[in-house]
Amino acid sequence: MSIAPTLNAYLDHEHVHYDVLPHPKAFRAAEIAHTLRTSEKEMAKVVIVKVDEQFVMAVLTASWNVDLHRLRAFFPTHHVRLASETEIAGLFPDCEVGAMPPFGTLYGLPVYVDRSLAEGKEIVFQAGTHSDAIRMRYMDFSALVFPVIAEFHRSPAKVW
Repeated sequence: MSIAPTLNAYLDHEHVHYDVLPHPKAFRAAEIAHTLRTSEKEMAKVVIVKVDEQFVMAVLTASWNVDLHRLRAFFPTHHVRLASETEIAGLFPDCEVGAMPPFGTLYGLPVYVDRSLAEGKEIVFQAGTHSDAIRMRYMDFSALVFPVIAEFHRSPAKVW
């Protein structure tokens, strides 16, 4: 078991039940869901967004994309963009780049969860590595993170 030390210590300290799900190395949430035979509706994808000078964590189901126009509606600015890989690496020093868990509060980031993910019973997410995921009850996740629930997803473009 090799999950991010910050996340591991926090979950153990809070006495929350979770399952570690090792899997072959994968970089996309949808790919991990398929490998684990988990619904993409339960598989969380984490997207880091920069709002003016502050970083924000947006969490949504693996099958959806972040709609920055819809997300802008929650902030009093038009300066909203995706964070760069370099910026993300600096925010999550104990995680592999792109494998950050949806516990932004552990890293000083507010967390916004898309309504589509919040309606599920369980949540599965990357555990700080590209070869481990965690499954836990959504209710437990929500009680630890206190995310803002909003609707900011859009369906991915279809390629014909």
